[in-house]
Amino acid sequence: MTSEVEIEGFCEERFKSVKEAFKSNFDDNLEVGASFAVTINGRHVIDLWGGYANAEKTKQWEKNTIVNVYSTTKVMTAICIHILVDRGLLDLDAPVAKYWPEFAQAGKENLPVRYLLSHTSGLAGWDKHFRSKKLYNWDLMVELLAAQKPWWEPGTKSGYHTLTFGHLLGELVRRITKKSLGTFFREEVAVPLGADFYIGLPEEHDVRVADLIPPPPIDLSDFGDIDPQSVAMRSLTNPIIDVLATKTREWRSAEIPAGNGHGNARSVSRITAALACGGELDGVRLLSEKTINQSIEEQSYVTDLVLNIPIRFGLGWGLQNKELPIGPNPNLFYWGGYGGS
Repeated sequence: MTSEVEIEGFCEERFKSVKEAFKSNFDDNLEVGASFAVTINGRHVIDLWGGYANAEKTKQWEKNTIVNVYSTTKVMTAICIHILVDRGLLDLDAPVAKYWPEFAQAGKENLPVRYLLSHTSGLAGWDKHFRSKKLYNWDLMVELLAAQKPWWEPGTKSGYHTLTFGHLLGELVRRITKKSLGTFFREEVAVPLGADFYIGLPEEHDVRVADLIPPPPIDLSDFGDIDPQSVAMRSLTNPIIDVLATKTREWRSAEIPAGNGHGNARSVSRITAALACGGELDGVRLLSEKTINQSIEEQSYVTDLVLNIPIRFGLGWGLQNKELPIGPNPNLFYWGGYGGS
């Protein structure tokens, strides 16, 4: 079966099979709208888009369409932290409390910065239950984390910091630079690279945002007995994020650096191309090679308490591992996000 969706953009001839695979997703009704991009040595060799930007299929996915990329935002947050490390403003082995004194509560006075980046701090979620709109209250969210006791002995296990990753690291950026993470990211990463990516989306860009389509409801009984007090349940369900909430101005304008970045394949690939090219792209240096190499040193390699799969974490991203090989390069590092990013 062939769909009427027209794939736009460009793809070098040697990668035509990639374009065909992208098109087949639409032909097989596996995709509504999407973008896909690849760089080699800092240059785009594939930049494709097609389909629709809403479930009703009344709005075309255009060249400049952007979308909420959920946890791919964590990559951008980690880059901001490594910039501070590169500039000597942040020490990965120093206690978080050195920069954020209130964090020393509940036995966390010696917890090092690197544990936040590697999802090993024990702060994989919030103790206090709240609705998703509370996420927009930055001061409240970080105040709760500062006062909270870790859920396990820090540094001994990993438990994916589903949403807390962004608030923990974002507060470090705020304490050190006196700027929000979204502002720091815009000034130090997005604008210098000319990347169409935002953490805290200005209202004038709403017209370009593709709607995320909610998945079918999950029947939790399919998963057997689930302990509501498990690390996974507490991290993934507090708060529960309704996909439809991502259409609201409140969600889009908030800074949730673990999950509400807006961009597209072109902008994500441009930013990450700078990392792949040793920290510099088109004369813009984000990071030194030393800092990038440091970021891909193994911090943890266990079955993650939240994701329930073996994850080999570096500092801010996942690393290649034998159970879940991502590609042939042993130095590969990566992350992705809900919604297909």
